[in-house]
Amino acid sequence: MIFTVDIDTKKINIKLVNKRSVKHCYLRIVENSMLQITANIYFTKDDAKKLVENKKNWILKHLNKSSNSLGEGEYCYLGKIYKSQFLDEKGIIEFYKDKVHEIITPIVKEKSEIMQLYPISLKYRNNKSRWGSCSHKNGIILNINLLKFPIEVIEYVVVHELAHIKEKNHSKKFWDLVEKYSPEYKKCEKILKNF
Repeated sequence: MIFTVDIDTKKINIKLVNKRSVKHCYLRIVENSMLQITANIYFTKDDAKKLVENKKNWILKHLNKSSNSLGEGEYCYLGKIYKSQFLDEKGIIEFYKDKVHEIITPIVKEKSEIMQLYPISLKYRNNKSRWGSCSHKNGIILNINLLKFPIEVIEYVVVHELAHIKEKNHSKKFWDLVEKYSPEYKKCEKILKNF
């Protein structure tokens, strides 16, 4: 079901998806700045309108973010926006896969030497949510989408994951170690969270 509601003089298209298997209610911004609500089969249009009213600040904030997103054929690389008529989303991912060893692998080697912390393996993935991870055996996985960010943000994520070789949790010792090798880490964290 698709309908329109007014939020602060702004018309918002709502798509309500009812599913038997869904226990909770989920909101997300989908293509063309439409708000999709996924809920159980008993969740009505009136329920959806009440939810929109209760969550209007969140909705407006995320719709603004969505409208500021990249246009067709645009992609981020090392903190700058580029336009290409030849690259679609799949092509951009392939581009990152080609560049990741050239850009990020040397950063990992350099930071490992400086910190004297060495991963047993280094892998790259196209993850949707995590920028990096360090296993209990000290294998590091980094997200190829880090190439969207400026070098200092990439360096911070590398330092963060290398620090987990020594400190497995986010204790004070861990953050002290991160700050020693990435003094601007809070600024980098903010950039990653706002992305």
